[in-house]
Amino acid sequence: MVEDGMQQEARALGDPTRHRLFRYIAEATGPVGVAELTAFVQLNHNAVRQHLAVLKDAGLVTEEVEKRSKPGRPRLLYRLAPEAAGRWGTPGAYAWLAGLLSDAVRQHVEPRQVGRQEGHRRAAELAGGGEPDRLLEIEIERRGFRPTRQERGRKIEFVLGRCPFADVAGTDPGTVCQLHLGLVEGLAEGLGDLEVVGLVPKDPRRAGCRLTVRRRVALASRS
Repeated sequence: MVEDGMQQEARALGDPTRHRLFRYIAEATGPVGVAELTAFVQLNHNAVRQHLAVLKDAGLVTEEVEKRSKPGRPRLLYRLAPEAAGRWGTPGAYAWLAGLLSDAVRQHVEPRQVGRQEGHRRAAELAGGGEPDRLLEIEIERRGFRPTRQERGRKIEFVLGRCPFADVAGTDPGTVCQLHLGLVEGLAEGLGDLEVVGLVPKDPRRAGCRLTVRRRVALASRS
């Protein structure tokens, strides 16, 4: 019998060491490397890699290769899988959304403005970690939108394969979509060298929204 997703997740987290690794990754503000995780659990590199493989196969964490501009072998980096957010005691996407909407009410500002503020805050944390367009893509992916990237010259279009807030966006797309537009605008402004061209919303339950950004001339002309 094929093990369903929740059973596989529960089995993966049944091991105390894997549960500690999962919690560490889930609570981190950015991607985590194997060396950092090895130091945290005080096990050898190979043992940690095996535990991470189980978490990855269970869909609890994602694995990516570090983008490096300097010599050396790129590291493998781990993040909480977007679909796992809100389960097993981790912060959920809706908790994040509710926090931002609460900020909008408290500050008497539009959702787009509070989204822009959050984008500026997040950009300050990400700054210097790579090219702005790639950092933006990583952040969109981290939020659970499953972006597919298409480039046309200086323009980059992200087709969003999933809306993590489909239930709310389906009844109030103006609020939710404007908040996310503001978030991307804040990220682009904070990271620099990018500008937002527009967001074309679609039915959130079917996904397929299209976000277009443009590299500034200065970035596109670098050699």
